[in-house]
Amino acid sequence: MTDGDTGAPLLVLGPLLRYVGETEATIWVETDRPCEVEILGHQARTFEVSGHHYALVVIGDLLPGCEHEYQVALDGAVRWPEPDSEFPPSVLRTPDPGRPLRLVFGSCRIAEMPVLPRRLSSRRTQRHEEEHGPDAMVAFALDLRGTPHERWPDLMLLIGDQVYADDPGPATREFIEQRRDPSEPPGYQVADFTEYCFLYREAWTEPSVRWLLSVVPTAMIFDDHDVHDDWNTSASWRRDYQAKPWWPERIRAAYMSYWIYQHLGNLSPAELAKNELWQQMLQPGDHAGVLGEFAVQAGLPAPDIQWSFRRTFGPPGGAVRVVVIDSRSGRVLDEGRRLMVGEAEWQWVTESVAGDWNHVVLASSLPLLLPYGIHGLEAWNEAVCEGAWGKRAARVGERVRRELDLEHWAAFGTSFGQFERLLTGLATGEQGRPPASVTVLGGDIHHSYLAAVDFPPGTDPRTPVYQAVCSPIHNTLPERFRRGQQLTTSRPGGVVGVGIARLAGVPKTGCGGGSPAVPGSTTCSPPSSSTAAGGASASTAPSRTPPASPTSSPSAKPNSAKAPPGWSPPGGRVQPDRPAPAALPGRRPALPDRRPALPGRRSAPKPRPGLLTCQLGKSRVRLSH
Repeated sequence: MTDGDTGAPLLVLGPLLRYVGETEATIWVETDRPCEVEILGHQARTFEVSGHHYALVVIGDLLPGCEHEYQVALDGAVRWPEPDSEFPPSVLRTPDPGRPLRLVFGSCRIAEMPVLPRRLSSRRTQRHEEEHGPDAMVAFALDLRGTPHERWPDLMLLIGDQVYADDPGPATREFIEQRRDPSEPPGYQVADFTEYCFLYREAWTEPSVRWLLSVVPTAMIFDDHDVHDDWNTSASWRRDYQAKPWWPERIRAAYMSYWIYQHLGNLSPAELAKNELWQQMLQPGDHAGVLGEFAVQAGLPAPDIQWSFRRTFGPPGGAVRVVVIDSRSGRVLDEGRRLMVGEAEWQWVTESVAGDWNHVVLASSLPLLLPYGIHGLEAWNEAVCEGAWGKRAARVGERVRRELDLEHWAAFGTSFGQFERLLTGLATGEQGRPPASVTVLGGDIHHSYLAAVDFPPGTDPRTPVYQAVCSPIHNTLPERFRRGQQLTTSRPGGVVGVGIARLAGVPKTGCGGGSPAVPGSTTCSPPSSSTAAGGASASTAPSRTPPASPTSSPSAKPNSAKAPPGWSPPGGRVQPDRPAPAALPGRRPALPDRRPALPGRRSAPKPRPGLLTCQLGKSRVRLSH
């Protein structure tokens, strides 16, 4: 792929604006051949992996709160912006420590890239497009190009399923057909590094998405579909897939491509300088062997490789700490020992949020708090699979686990307890000065909600803690899961879920999610509240909540907060300012009202794709859809 006029290299993918600090930044590109990449007067040579060429340009000497319009030149020829683009020039904006941090996040984006007309007109492709609905990332890009720059996000967190290796789009499927026989395993799933490269190209080439990624800094963490559905759900699942002849190359290619396309941009220039693998990439030659060996090690049980990362925004004493947790690759799945995050990495997470932070954000690809029924079902399933009801029930439980995707934090009881203690410590000041707010971000489950976290009596929290879940960016919730959620989020479903967990010997949890934001329900909060925290106050004020399914945690204690003014559910109907039902003294806390707001509506709410924006100021948190 070369330019017929000049013979100069071309961009295959990018630019992607990745790490952006107050004085330095990194920009990632993929090119069609070896070349020198220049951006804002800073140069970098491409590195090679299996015949593919990449560069990560480190840009320094920047000033806080400044904006720089930039171009991308390959061997001196300007290749970005593209000629006749309908989008404004790309800019690099450094954070201003004196203004609130704006963070947008979401997960689960299945992409389709245009293919041949005969494919576009096929019934199968039309059905594929209808199934996945509108693309929120495209919509966000189109909206952003007319938005003043001061209202742009400072960071976009993509927290899982950036690509679907087990369900690629039509362009990747056609590419697979041209390379091999899809009637042989793994079929139309991605098989190797070359197919992964094409999959990322399909995901990030759409013009509006490509422009968006060039102007908004991104940080990313993978989830199961970046590799395979239910990846690392259990020790049994891991054994079954390791025995498949195509799996070793698949998992090797998954880690290789993830390191290049996603993880590399999560690192700061200082971290890059200390990263031995990155330093090897800067040497001449093709580095497929070195990166492949690293990927093999990453795929081993309990590897000594950490994918979790952290970022700091703002000045000391008033900073925002963002910690993104790997809740998929680093799982410990030993006999009788299941952990979402290994001991050493969890210690790193705990140390990362200790100290004086104005706001703490903990992001995981999986939501921490789930509805009563789902949490109870997952906790029960873990106990049964570990033999609480005998070996025969354990085998049945494993089939149920895989069929129903029972693999969230609630299905890792020990790790859920660790997270619960971490939040309690942050809220009460055990980890240092209590921050103004703690926000837990999650995705994965293809519907969105907001919830305030309640603590057991006597805890005396000094910091409000919220969970915000936003998913999908571009996908849907299958009908069978919608029906299942309708059941498990109902009052009887909650009672049954908690009841069977108790029968399996699962202890009661301490923390719960109170007053979830539920479109189509009369309990549409979280509350607006303020709590003294080192001279600051914390407040959530959702300007508009995303579509959601009725949600609460297994030990939810709904409070009496009212819906935010001006909030409206799908269909535009404004909900009455009616408080959620309160718990009666001496009795089990009442569940939120589940009655639909629209007459005659019986099905569970259908999620709309979206991205959620979190604005973190000195003393305030704003969440908006």
